[in-house]
Amino acid sequence: MDHIIGQTPAGDGATAAAMIVDGDQKTFMADVIEASRTIPVLVDFWATWCGPCKTLTPTLEKVVKAAGGRVKMVKIDIDQNQQLVRQLAQLGLPLQSVPTVAAFWQGQIADLFQGAQPESEVKRFVETLLKAAGGSMPAADLLGEARAALEEGDAQGAGELFSAVVQEEPENGDAWGGLIRSLMALGREEDAEQALAKVPEKLSSHAEISGARSALMLAREGRKARSELDTYKARLAADPKDHQARYDLATALNAMDEREQAAEALLEIMRRDRKWNDEAARLQLLKFFEAWGSDDPATGTARRRLSAILFS
Repeated sequence: MDHIIGQTPAGDGATAAAMIVDGDQKTFMADVIEASRTIPVLVDFWATWCGPCKTLTPTLEKVVKAAGGRVKMVKIDIDQNQQLVRQLAQLGLPLQSVPTVAAFWQGQIADLFQGAQPESEVKRFVETLLKAAGGSMPAADLLGEARAALEEGDAQGAGELFSAVVQEEPENGDAWGGLIRSLMALGREEDAEQALAKVPEKLSSHAEISGARSALMLAREGRKARSELDTYKARLAADPKDHQARYDLATALNAMDEREQAAEALLEIMRRDRKWNDEAARLQLLKFFEAWGSDDPATGTARRRLSAILFS
């Protein structure tokens, strides 16, 4: 994975750092109100005696730097700017406690929160602000490019883009899932397994991670099944009720990316004997759906046929 994981994240660090400034009551109009007419501005109201500020401010700076110059941050010490605090209070901005973070857009307060927040919440706050301003975080753009590259068959390029997002946002389940699928598309299943092992535990049930995990498992099963493809076909020709042969044939067909035929084989088992082997055919089909993704046309078609069987 060395030349995929470990890519330098996109974005100009110097430009991002320049978007973080110290402000005061003299510069507030220019730094915040006027600046917010062209770029969203976060104002971090803090104080030297404030314990939570010491953890929140670095978190804010990290998220703002990750935005790559798409949002500005202004830090204001409330003890040094009492007049500004009083003026803002008259405008309805409560600053009785710190930290308080106010988001400005088009010269107006767009949103705010008080108290220390985890990085995930700060990131969500900034993403919401950028969305309101018609923008997005750079990672969201990279993710879109990565998905497009993977769909177009450029697994190497997609893997590098997904890796860049993972480097920037280690808890981005979509990026991890995409990276694993890119490695699989490159025929690097061992690397894909290693990437899956590195996924943060809290993302284990994320849809993209579950899908990638199922895809890896099916790929392992499929390798063995493909080598026996002719055997399964011969067994079925001799006995159409050989459900195990049909089940294994479906696994092989899936490994060959013959998705509709793979699904049809499992559906045929269900038509003949829905309860066979503790509903193994239905459970395997659900794994197919998870691995293929809900947007895949094969998933939609097979899901409709499955519903017709289950509710007939």
